[in-house]
Amino acid sequence: MEYMISGSVASSLLGEPRFTADIDIALFLSREQRDELPGVFPADHFYLPPREVIEIECEREVRGHFNMIHHATGMKADVYPSRNHPFLPWALKNKLRFPYGDSLITLAPAEYVILHKLAFFQESQHGKHIRDIAALCRMQNVDREFLRIATQQLHLGNEWHTVISSLDS
Repeated sequence: MEYMISGSVASSLLGEPRFTADIDIALFLSREQRDELPGVFPADHFYLPPREVIEIECEREVRGHFNMIHHATGMKADVYPSRNHPFLPWALKNKLRFPYGDSLITLAPAEYVILHKLAFFQESQHGKHIRDIAALCRMQNVDREFLRIATQQLHLGNEWHTVISSLDS
């Protein structure tokens, strides 16, 4: 299964750690892999939405989304199966392998995490996104020219300027 961890978990691993109650995963499932989900995440341990909901969300052009919840811990995964983000091909080409315990996990590159956090900030105006982005910019050697161009294309220029201003002050 092709995936990338994004959101607050990625920004905590690449920037400054903070508590989050969920994990955001860009997960790209073939039809066959969708059929395998109940075997990988059995109902006695995990909540999965009905098969029809997963199908609908995986087929959405944009903003497909479903949740998986681990019963014992209450931990939630927000799964984003859409392949339609204009910078997804770049992100998949530049994904990061990050050591975690005895294995490697796949993280979205910092710039891709930033683009999504800027979009969430645009919608919510929640300052946590700006703090996460600023930390990523301080801790990682992000490509600011790429971000300048991408934020203009995605109509996130004002939000990116807010981050840049917070870094320069």
